[in-house]
Amino acid sequence: MNETLDLRGLKCPLPALMARKALAKTAPGAALTVLADDPLAAVDIPHMCHREGHAVDGVTSRDGYSEFVLRSGSAA
Repeated sequence: MNETLDLRGLKCPLPALMARKALAKTAPGAALTVLADDPLAAVDIPHMCHREGHAVDGVTSRDGYSEFVLRSGSAA
């Protein structure tokens, strides 16, 4: 199951913080898709994942926003 978290419209640091909170509630190995239009999310979300032990499976630039596919790590 892949849950989608739409964080478009939120500014730094909220997208990374809310993605972190959502990943903490998911089972290890579960996927989470995050949509964010804040330019700093492209730096903040992968950095948060690395720090917290989660994986970034992919980042895609869409029309005006980025789509992050994240995978919950065992550190959640």
